[in-house]
Amino acid sequence: MTISTPPIDSHRPRSGRRAFTLTEVLVSAALSSLIMAGVLSAFLFIGRTGFSASSYSEMESQLRRALDTFAQDARMAGGITWNHAQSITLAVPTAGGMQSVTYAYDNGATGPTAGCFYRLPGGPDSTAPRRVLVRDVASDFNFTRYKLEQDGVTDNVALNDLETKLVQVNLRAARTAVTAATTSQTGRSARFVLRNKRVTN
Repeated sequence: MTISTPPIDSHRPRSGRRAFTLTEVLVSAALSSLIMAGVLSAFLFIGRTGFSASSYSEMESQLRRALDTFAQDARMAGGITWNHAQSITLAVPTAGGMQSVTYAYDNGATGPTAGCFYRLPGGPDSTAPRRVLVRDVASDFNFTRYKLEQDGVTDNVALNDLETKLVQVNLRAARTAVTAATTSQTGRSARFVLRNKRVTN
């Protein structure tokens, strides 16, 4: 049995099939580019918004825990040593007597606590491990100390340890990313009263 196929004429156009013109290809490419640009823009916007929201939430949580920890020690403190504007040492009562606890900001560029607000058992030169309270803190961090309010006195900023009765923490945390704007959270605590400390005004 013999099967034969008719010859194909390559010069004869095939019925029902036609190619895209150059204009159609350019228009479709332009539309595809616009759609892809819109999708990528939406994706980046959602990513940046998510980063900002998570950063704000994390910073808020860290600030709240840090100020709660500091407030607990400050309210019990029976004494204070002003090391400098970014470091103070509190004398906190314990079962065996008084223990020194230092709260400070590490303005160094390297190290595990660089750019952090931390708590350190002991004095500022203690070799005990530091507990990081807030990360990525701006260098304008500072403590402010106040004396008891007096009638007719508007400026009650304390000038020495003896007259210090209230302490305030001022800090600003910031988070940065490559494709997102820097998010920052400013924290200014209440003025914590050193309830167990005697003062001289």
